[in-house]
Amino acid sequence: MKLDDIEESRHVEDRRMESGGGGGQLSAGALMMLWPLIRMLLRTKIGWAIIGLGVVAYLAGFNPLSLLGGGHTTAAHRAPSAQEQQEAVRMKKVLASTEQVWSRILGQYGRRYDPPTLVLYRGMTRSGCGYARAQVGPFYCPTDKKIYLDLGFFEELKRKLGAPGDFAQAYVLAHEVGHAVQDQLGILDKVHRLQQQAMQRGNKTRANHLQIPVELQADCFAGIWGHYARSHLDPGDIREAINAASKIGDDALQKQAQGYVVPDSFTHGTSRQRMEWFMRGFRSGDLKVCDTFR
Repeated sequence: MKLDDIEESRHVEDRRMESGGGGGQLSAGALMMLWPLIRMLLRTKIGWAIIGLGVVAYLAGFNPLSLLGGGHTTAAHRAPSAQEQQEAVRMKKVLASTEQVWSRILGQYGRRYDPPTLVLYRGMTRSGCGYARAQVGPFYCPTDKKIYLDLGFFEELKRKLGAPGDFAQAYVLAHEVGHAVQDQLGILDKVHRLQQQAMQRGNKTRANHLQIPVELQADCFAGIWGHYARSHLDPGDIREAINAASKIGDDALQKQAQGYVVPDSFTHGTSRQRMEWFMRGFRSGDLKVCDTFR
């Protein structure tokens, strides 16, 4: 991608150098230092309750030592590598590009675009939707209107899933921005209500399948962004995005992880569907072609 003429977005929180509010490991040394306090707590019922809450919090992914300024993870304080810094700058510029595109598109419909904030983190951080973990992958949280991204995901995208390239990374972010657009259009709320109704009836398959058009529409919206960002693309960039879409289809991921496919558990759509809807958006640049719910 050619991004030299794009300034970095201002809607970014960089938490990569923070201890993160949890997720560190309780080392043997730390436990030894805390042992006198633990012994004292064990003598009272309130102390037992405090210890119990600490254990529950730790199992939920929060390191109680972070409240005392301890329990830092080595990764949280490691200086970013040159490659990671390059990826961070790229994501900030891609985000700025999406802001320009969606402000223009929604403006045509008399709407004001409210850009989401991109949170860059390592390992784990707090979000309005609970703890963000690197293992979960990038996601948009409608509660706080933020996108959470651990840049380490791109290494997994490249090595484990076989989807390298800077535009593949841009597609991932543009997909999450697509969810932010859906949120502003009221689509996420409507689908969430339908999913709750399905779960109340005990129909988990229905709830899963209601998520599929949401994800495919976000792919289509990512394609729309690509349509208007074509001046920044290099030859082969679209192939990178198509390849990435094919690698993260439900069928492809399940086949890789377990050797077989379970369609009832699909939540994002097949590889073919994800590629198709991205290209629909890319070819047209028109919101009207992205009606994945029809």
